[in-house]
Amino acid sequence: MAGLDYVLYEEPTGYAIFKVKLQQDEVGSRLREVQDAANDLALFSKLVELVSFAPFKGAAQALENANEISEGLVSDYLKSVLELAIPKGSSKNQINLAISDKALGPSIKEIFPYIDCISNEVAQDLIRGIRVWGSKLLKGLHEGDLERAQLGLGHAYSRAKVKFSVQKNDNHIIQAIALLDQLDKDINTYSMRVKEWYGWHFPELAKIVPDNYTYAKLVLFIKDKASLTDESLHDVAALMNDDAGVAQRVIDAARISMGQDISEQDMDNVLTFAKRTVSISDYRKSLFKYLTDKMHTVAPNLSELIGEVVGARLISHAGSLTNLSKQAASTVQILGAEKALFRALKTKGNTPKYGLIYHSSFIGKAAPKNKGRISRYLANKCSIASRIDNYSDEPNNIFGQILKKQVEERLEFYDTGKSPMKNADAVKEALALGGGDLVAPAKEEKKEKSEKKEKKDKKEKKDKKDKKEKKDKKDKKSKKRKADDDSSDKKDKKKKKKSKD
Repeated sequence: MAGLDYVLYEEPTGYAIFKVKLQQDEVGSRLREVQDAANDLALFSKLVELVSFAPFKGAAQALENANEISEGLVSDYLKSVLELAIPKGSSKNQINLAISDKALGPSIKEIFPYIDCISNEVAQDLIRGIRVWGSKLLKGLHEGDLERAQLGLGHAYSRAKVKFSVQKNDNHIIQAIALLDQLDKDINTYSMRVKEWYGWHFPELAKIVPDNYTYAKLVLFIKDKASLTDESLHDVAALMNDDAGVAQRVIDAARISMGQDISEQDMDNVLTFAKRTVSISDYRKSLFKYLTDKMHTVAPNLSELIGEVVGARLISHAGSLTNLSKQAASTVQILGAEKALFRALKTKGNTPKYGLIYHSSFIGKAAPKNKGRISRYLANKCSIASRIDNYSDEPNNIFGQILKKQVEERLEFYDTGKSPMKNADAVKEALALGGGDLVAPAKEEKKEKSEKKEKKDKKEKKDKKDKKEKKDKKDKKSKKRKADDDSSDKKDKKKKKKSKD
């Protein structure tokens, strides 16, 4: 293998091109003496020589170049540096360039076919040595400049990587739906514990008030059942949506209750636990409202089509809205039923018809024989809605409304046979509902095309007319010339005839 000719070193302050003066081979580079040369400036300066150093104009340009290098792309600035610093070679005379990142090699080779990019152990050793003595080898730099530049670029690069759009941020949706599921389990467990614990004192209350949240609030209000009187009727009814009949039953049951009396200390513990259950239930309501608002911001079409909770579950299961938008409709259909799918494949049984989308109201409305068909159709529309939400700059719920209408019409088609809306008509209706922002550009584009066509037609007509006029003039001239030639021939013949006579 031929030796290295040049080294590309990406500094946080700019690009540096070094020429390799002394060649090394891969075997010799492993020798202790050669490796020690990287730690000695006098010895290392004999290996490489600075050819060109192109500093960045500012932090923005440095960040832009760092992003492109991390993706294996050659920026315009790096292209100009390589063009100026490295002499042009040929297909026979290839130039070997040492680089630190292998992913950058194909991009450089595509632009400069005469450059072979090498990222072997020898190349890494040279780049390591340049990194150690960078402040000495690069002229015009002061002590600490490189460190400050590295720190600033590192912070800017990290910020750019973790930066997110508020409109597209689906991480909070994934966390919120996971917390909502956990809270549902916890609230159910806590409510059962409150009923069991307070049931020793007032067992009849659980049958009269089945709702867990209302039960916990009543426990906090009643405390000792002996304190309930007819005067408490209004307050108890207020806790039960102004239902005076049920409130009266609670008061009557408290008078004849078979429950045991409990001490003040035990009652304090029961009330503390009931208070905690109520607070968690209140937080669950606020979290659900937050999730609903977030879904309408991030995925309005998916929320409109299938509901906020089911849509959030789909996003959470896929990992992100982007991942969900990349899934095929057949995958979206069975998302959440992976165990059943693999079990069916293993046992050669029937594969599942639906996964998480089973919780949609459309599946519940469908007849048993049509559940599989509507789930397939709904998954198709969910896939379209997620793509619109993910790739639109400012998504709205217009397409979601039309897609929902299509699913409802498909359900009606299964029941009555009435023909549903076609996709082309659905898109036209959605664009019409979207207002001028979506329709106007198409009209303007159509108008521009028609104007261009008219200009082109006019120009072609004019050219044809000019050509015809030129041709007519040419024909007239040729006819005139021919007539003149004929007349001259006749005169010559007459003269010859006279001369003979």
